[in-house]
Amino acid sequence: MAQVNRRILPGFGISLGFTLMYLTVLVGIPLLACVVRVSSMAPSEFWNVVWNDPRVRSAYLLTFGASFVAALISVVIGLLIGWVLVRYEFPGKRFFDALVDLPFALPTAVAGLVFSNLYVPTGFLGQFLTPLGIELSYSRPGIVLVLVFIGFPFVVRTVQPVLESLDAETEEAAAALGANRWQTFCKVIFPSILPALVTGFALAFARALGEYGSVVFISGNLPFKTEIAPVLVVEQLEAFRYQAATAIALVLLIASFATLVIINWLERRSRRFEDGR
Repeated sequence: MAQVNRRILPGFGISLGFTLMYLTVLVGIPLLACVVRVSSMAPSEFWNVVWNDPRVRSAYLLTFGASFVAALISVVIGLLIGWVLVRYEFPGKRFFDALVDLPFALPTAVAGLVFSNLYVPTGFLGQFLTPLGIELSYSRPGIVLVLVFIGFPFVVRTVQPVLESLDAETEEAAAALGANRWQTFCKVIFPSILPALVTGFALAFARALGEYGSVVFISGNLPFKTEIAPVLVVEQLEAFRYQAATAIALVLLIASFATLVIINWLERRSRRFEDGR
């Protein structure tokens, strides 16, 4: 009697077909539509829209710069929060752990509105910060602040499982050999969590590139000062310049995708290096 080779997951063909259909309808076709619309533009026209305009270049610089800075800050904050949630027990731990996911569930427009009301000169916090010269409303630091708010949960949720899976015996062995806490963290813990930190950085950076709702209220949208690229996309749509809006959006899309590809490549290289050691 012939032996039947059973797969681990039954109905694999149906599942794969559904997955491909989902990716095609919800991801592939919309992306292809963007490319098709932009392809109708002449190369010179496309270049004029996405680069020759000084206002667009200024928006790119602010968008990428603020996203990069916010992602770096998110890595630090996310690592600290993940470390505390994993390594310590304290009252209200479950509540604070659930609170990390609030930026995922909260509409970003609501977050932007709350932050802008807090940090305006007459706001609850702004009335104390503005006399000290700290202006977060309608400023670039305010943009970074809201991007950190939406980005740090990605870092927490990527690094938290890795911290939970670390073997305590390795740290105990390092301590027995004379390593202090800082040496143990740098030589034992950090190399193990580095791929997760890199992944969290990439997710936070890519998320910040396309953020609109939380930034539009607190930035003030001043051209050449606090205007980000997603705001330009919306303005182009409101002016019925659909090709220009799609071209700018395509640049952001390519940048986000390239970031994820590069980070995934670096993560694989890091894992191979650790396996080789």
